[in-house]
Amino acid sequence: MLTRGVTQILEVCYKSGVRVVTIYAFSIENFKRSRFEVDALMNLAKLKLDQLSQHGELLQRYGASIRILGQRELVKPDVLEAIDKAMELTKGNGDAILNVCFPYTSRAEITTAVRGCVEDWSKPVVVDLAALQEKQRAFSETHITHNIRSRHLSTDAARTRAHSPSSAENSDVEGSLTTSSSATTLQPSTPLEMFLPGTGGEKTQTHHEYPNPERITQATLDEHMFTAGMPPLELLVRTSGVERLSDFMLWQSHQNTEVVFLDCLWPEFDLWTFLPVLVEWQWRRRKEGEGKGDRLLASSSSSKAR
Repeated sequence: MLTRGVTQILEVCYKSGVRVVTIYAFSIENFKRSRFEVDALMNLAKLKLDQLSQHGELLQRYGASIRILGQRELVKPDVLEAIDKAMELTKGNGDAILNVCFPYTSRAEITTAVRGCVEDWSKPVVVDLAALQEKQRAFSETHITHNIRSRHLSTDAARTRAHSPSSAENSDVEGSLTTSSSATTLQPSTPLEMFLPGTGGEKTQTHHEYPNPERITQATLDEHMFTAGMPPLELLVRTSGVERLSDFMLWQSHQNTEVVFLDCLWPEFDLWTFLPVLVEWQWRRRKEGEGKGDRLLASSSSSKAR
């Protein structure tokens, strides 16, 4: 996971102003391998995390915190203990971030984010009547529907009285019955009176309201991703000589993300392989910044490696 070459790459990134570096250490798909291979990879991860906890000078020097992104429930207890120890060691650092995806796939991350949104939007919120009345607007859909229904019922009642033989005699009675009927028909729009615990037994008018799903946006899902609050993905480096993303950072990739494919295996990925990529990327960003006049570069950059 953190070889000598990767350690050098991290140092260059942090010196260059790259704030976030993410490493794809273990895919959920790896669990489909033989148990022997999975155990070997887990033990290797535990060893590297223990080494990081014992020799975390680089992260401390640049104020970098380590974060493990992935499905914790799939990790063995002893490896999970090593993960928590490494995160605890650097939790006070806030200048930079080292993300380690373990175990991770982008589809699992997106699924987790959607699940979190559904859970949040499925919880009813108890709103006080006074606050609810302030929230409602005169031209809201609910208000307009209420008025249309009220007028429709009043018109029907007037027509019934006009065609009734005894409308004149019973106008007062029918009018009171119609008003009562209208109130009953529109009762769902009225607040619910209930006793709230701890209020001394006094009645409080409340209303149960669910969040409007129309308010769910891309930003809502961003907030539920493992990378919530981090800068956008600008550079993705894919090693191993294959041209595919392997279910890595699919949500975070956008129209300006640069993807670089390198014909070298992960253990061979060192500083001298990475430097040309970094320099060329920063050069292109600088040219774009000169063209636009106000583009920020490395201060808000994020680099991802696989």
